[in-house]
Amino acid sequence: MSHQATTLGSDMTTARSDRLGNRRRSRALEVQDEVKELILRRRLVAGDPLPTESELVEELGVGRNAVREALKALQAVGIVDIRHGFGMFVGRMSLNGLVDELAFHSRITMGDERSHLGYMIEIREALESGLVQLLIDRDPVAEPVVDEVLERMEAEAKVGMVSPETDKLFHDALYRPLNNPLVGQLLGAFWDVYHQLRDDLGEPDEAPDDVARKHRDIRNAVVAADRDAAASAMRAHFAGVRARLARLQEKN
Repeated sequence: MSHQATTLGSDMTTARSDRLGNRRRSRALEVQDEVKELILRRRLVAGDPLPTESELVEELGVGRNAVREALKALQAVGIVDIRHGFGMFVGRMSLNGLVDELAFHSRITMGDERSHLGYMIEIREALESGLVQLLIDRDPVAEPVVDEVLERMEAEAKVGMVSPETDKLFHDALYRPLNNPLVGQLLGAFWDVYHQLRDDLGEPDEAPDDVARKHRDIRNAVVAADRDAAASAMRAHFAGVRARLARLQEKN
């Protein structure tokens, strides 16, 4: 057989393989859409049980492999929760995938003048600056849980360090009156990324007492419904984070 014929046969085999692969991927995407439509049609919510794999095969009229591929893809994005030995359920929203991706790309661009971490800090500052204004719009009052966290933060500062957990707890408690679960999830995702990278960023430049004071300034401005003071306090709070990132970029 000539080299030309061999090459032609190989190309035809590759083309057939590509077409089959594309059809399988297309069918799997269709099945994903059908499973999502089933969830919506039945008005299922997070935690509700889903039909078994065999039931989906029968109900959707597709092969078992297509169903399995679709379910794995839906599990990866949190739409389906597969618990081996228990069954399948509608998944609960999670930003874990976003956290891992942001942390990875932030790490590989850490020394760049415009890094992913720098972009994320800008977004978080803009988000929180807006959230404190929303709190002021809702006639804020002194929240006991916020004051308790601040007391804990100030106690930690006296012995040398404000823990990341206490810092995160403050922001969770501060925005709780908004009754918006996505706020906590988004801020939690940003915090998780920052926490993963804190060793790369090095030691903070701010004294623990300053960290605690800046958080109290945010609380006081919100309770006093002082919009300008709230904006100023938020800028001061993020100045320390920006300084750590700038110091790292200078080294690189």
